[in-house]
Amino acid sequence: MEPSGSLTLRYAVATDVGQRRDANEDSVYTSSQLLAVADGMGGHVAGEVASSAAIAAVTELGERLGAGELDPAEALTETVTDAVQRLTDLAEEDPALLGMGTTLTAMLWDGSRFVVAHVGDSRAYRLRDGELEQITRDHTVVQELVDQGRITPEAAMTHPSRSVLTRALQSGGHADPDVFAVDVKAGDRYLICSDGLSDVVPPDVLEETLGSVTDPDAVVLHLVELANAGGGPDNITCVVADIS
Repeated sequence: MEPSGSLTLRYAVATDVGQRRDANEDSVYTSSQLLAVADGMGGHVAGEVASSAAIAAVTELGERLGAGELDPAEALTETVTDAVQRLTDLAEEDPALLGMGTTLTAMLWDGSRFVVAHVGDSRAYRLRDGELEQITRDHTVVQELVDQGRITPEAAMTHPSRSVLTRALQSGGHADPDVFAVDVKAGDRYLICSDGLSDVVPPDVLEETLGSVTDPDAVVLHLVELANAGGGPDNITCVVADIS
């Protein structure tokens, strides 16, 4: 537990390779002020390199926190830009990494609210008063179809193109994160996860699990178990943060 003003943040993290992958291409960062999940893409090595590079940029931000006043939104935007530059530099050094990319969902805690930076289809949720709300919007073709009313959210969960991204952090690309603030109340529970969890475990099961398993360490392990029980088709990473 780390006190910040009148509210306290407690977090837990779990990551697992899943049932069908040889390596874990997810990367994660957690501290008392900064939580982030990145899900790499581009194949066995490149995906792991991409997500690690993004989390390296997040780690650098985490090391700067507390050293002086930072504007949270500005700091997160700069971090995403730094992540893209790291990917670009790596691909220039090794052409085999061309085209690699990663999602990134990061939440910066300032003691009274979270500021979120989000690119891709990793997700952040908030459980408040027993109700689960997705606070990020997927940058996917399928999400655009949902927004246009052409398919239902339920159909989106099993759509064959559900993992086709419209936005990601990529070498040679441009940083274009959604950056926004989220109000926080005592009793809130937040989840950041890769799509290895959210593509497999339906929202109602996430809601029930997050609402019924009190201990953060226990709940992240249970979420991983649920994803693996559902076939574990992808790497699974989740961070749960409780506000009290």
